[in-house]
Amino acid sequence: MQEVKVFIRGWIGYFRVADMKRTLLSCDEWMRRRFRMYIWKQWKKPRTKVVNLRKLGIPADKAYQCGNSRLGYWRIAGSPVLKCSITNERLAAAGYSTVNRAVRNVQKKYNSSLTNYKSIVNEKQR
Repeated sequence: MQEVKVFIRGWIGYFRVADMKRTLLSCDEWMRRRFRMYIWKQWKKPRTKVVNLRKLGIPADKAYQCGNSRLGYWRIAGSPVLKCSITNERLAAAGYSTVNRAVRNVQKKYNSSLTNYKSIVNEKQR
Protein backbone atom coordinates (compact mmCIF):
# COMPACT_ATOMS: atom_id res chain seq x y z
CA MET A 1 0.00 0.00 0.00
CA GLN A 2 2.87 2.32 0.78
CA GLU A 3 4.22 1.90 -2.76
CA VAL A 4 0.84 2.96 -4.19
CA LYS A 5 0.79 6.09 -2.01
CA VAL A 6 4.31 7.04 -3.12
CA PHE A 7 3.38 6.51 -6.78
CA ILE A 8 0.24 8.65 -6.43
CA ARG A 9 2.13 11.46 -4.67
CA GLY A 10 4.80 11.54 -7.38
CA TRP A 11 2.28 11.51 -10.19
CA ILE A 12 0.26 14.31 -8.61
CA GLY A 13 3.36 16.34 -7.87
CA TYR A 14 4.30 16.20 -11.53
CA PHE A 15 0.83 17.19 -12.81
CA ARG A 16 -0.27 19.44 -9.93
CA VAL A 17 -0.91 22.55 -12.00
CA ALA A 18 -3.08 20.87 -14.62
CA ASP A 19 -6.85 20.58 -14.25
CA MET A 20 -7.45 16.86 -14.58
CA LYS A 21 -10.70 16.32 -12.72
CA ARG A 22 -12.26 13.84 -15.15
CA THR A 23 -9.05 11.88 -15.54
CA LEU A 24 -8.57 11.70 -11.78
CA LEU A 25 -12.14 10.55 -11.22
CA SER A 26 -11.71 7.66 -13.64
CA CYS A 27 -8.32 6.83 -12.12
CA ASP A 28 -9.87 6.90 -8.65
CA GLU A 29 -12.70 4.61 -9.75
CA TRP A 30 -10.21 2.17 -11.26
CA MET A 31 -8.11 2.16 -8.07
CA ARG A 32 -11.11 1.43 -5.85
CA ARG A 33 -12.14 -1.45 -8.11
CA ARG A 34 -8.58 -2.75 -8.00
CA PHE A 35 -8.59 -2.61 -4.18
CA ARG A 36 -11.90 -4.51 -4.12
CA MET A 37 -10.40 -7.11 -6.42
CA TYR A 38 -7.38 -7.42 -4.13
CA ILE A 39 -9.63 -7.94 -1.10
CA TRP A 40 -11.75 -10.48 -3.00
CA LYS A 41 -8.59 -12.42 -3.94
CA GLN A 42 -7.46 -12.49 -0.32
CA TRP A 43 -10.65 -14.28 0.74
CA LYS A 44 -9.73 -17.20 -1.60
CA LYS A 45 -12.32 -19.90 -0.77
CA PRO A 46 -16.03 -19.57 -1.63
CA ARG A 47 -17.02 -20.28 1.97
CA THR A 48 -14.79 -17.45 3.25
CA LYS A 49 -16.26 -15.11 0.64
CA VAL A 50 -19.83 -15.92 1.69
CA VAL A 51 -19.04 -15.52 5.41
CA ASN A 52 -17.31 -12.17 4.88
CA LEU A 53 -20.10 -10.85 2.65
CA ARG A 54 -22.62 -11.81 5.34
CA LYS A 55 -20.50 -9.92 7.93
CA LEU A 56 -20.65 -6.87 5.67
CA GLY A 57 -24.45 -6.93 5.60
CA ILE A 58 -25.26 -8.70 2.34
CA PRO A 59 -28.37 -10.96 2.44
CA ALA A 60 -27.65 -14.70 2.59
CA ASP A 61 -28.90 -15.54 -0.90
CA LYS A 62 -26.93 -12.75 -2.59
CA ALA A 63 -23.81 -13.60 -0.56
CA TYR A 64 -24.07 -17.27 -1.55
CA GLN A 65 -24.65 -16.41 -5.21
CA CYS A 66 -21.73 -13.96 -5.39
CA GLY A 67 -19.38 -15.99 -3.18
CA ASN A 68 -19.80 -19.13 -5.29
CA SER A 69 -19.58 -17.34 -8.61
CA ARG A 70 -16.90 -18.49 -11.01
CA LEU A 71 -16.61 -15.13 -12.71
CA GLY A 72 -13.20 -13.51 -12.75
CA TYR A 73 -11.86 -11.34 -9.95
CA TRP A 74 -12.09 -8.13 -11.97
CA ARG A 75 -15.68 -8.83 -13.00
CA ILE A 76 -16.78 -9.54 -9.42
CA ALA A 77 -14.94 -6.43 -8.16
CA GLY A 78 -17.24 -4.32 -10.36
CA SER A 79 -20.44 -6.07 -9.23
CA PRO A 80 -23.10 -4.21 -7.25
CA VAL A 81 -22.79 -6.68 -4.38
CA LEU A 82 -19.13 -5.88 -3.80
CA LYS A 83 -19.70 -2.16 -4.30
CA CYS A 84 -22.41 -2.24 -1.61
CA SER A 85 -20.41 -4.34 0.82
CA ILE A 86 -16.94 -2.88 0.37
CA THR A 87 -17.96 0.77 0.15
CA ASN A 88 -15.69 3.76 -0.47
CA GLU A 89 -16.01 4.71 3.21
CA ARG A 90 -14.85 1.26 4.30
CA LEU A 91 -11.90 1.44 1.93
CA ALA A 92 -10.94 4.86 3.31
CA ALA A 93 -11.29 3.60 6.90
CA ALA A 94 -9.02 0.66 6.05
CA GLY A 95 -6.32 3.08 4.87
CA TYR A 96 -6.70 2.86 1.11
CA SER A 97 -5.89 6.32 -0.19
CA THR A 98 -7.73 8.04 -3.01
CA VAL A 99 -6.23 10.09 -5.78
CA ASN A 100 -8.79 12.89 -5.36
CA ARG A 101 -7.91 13.48 -1.71
CA ALA A 102 -4.20 13.60 -2.48
CA VAL A 103 -4.76 16.03 -5.37
CA ARG A 104 -6.85 18.35 -3.21
CA ASN A 105 -4.08 18.45 -0.59
CA VAL A 106 -1.41 19.25 -3.16
CA GLN A 107 -3.55 21.88 -4.88
CA LYS A 108 -4.30 23.60 -1.55
CA LYS A 109 -0.59 23.83 -0.81
CA TYR A 110 0.13 25.03 -4.34
CA ASN A 111 -2.63 27.66 -4.25
CA SER A 112 -1.56 28.96 -0.82
CA SER A 113 2.07 29.26 -1.91
CA LEU A 114 0.96 30.97 -5.13
CA THR A 115 -1.14 33.43 -3.10
CA ASN A 116 1.83 34.16 -0.83
CA TYR A 117 4.06 34.73 -3.84
CA LYS A 118 1.56 37.13 -5.44
CA SER A 119 1.25 39.14 -2.22
CA ILE A 120 5.05 39.44 -1.99
CA VAL A 121 5.27 40.59 -5.62
CA ASN A 122 2.50 43.16 -5.06
CA GLU A 123 4.27 44.56 -1.99
CA LYS A 124 7.52 44.95 -3.93
CA GLN A 125 5.76 46.82 -6.71
CA ARG A 126 4.33 49.41 -4.32
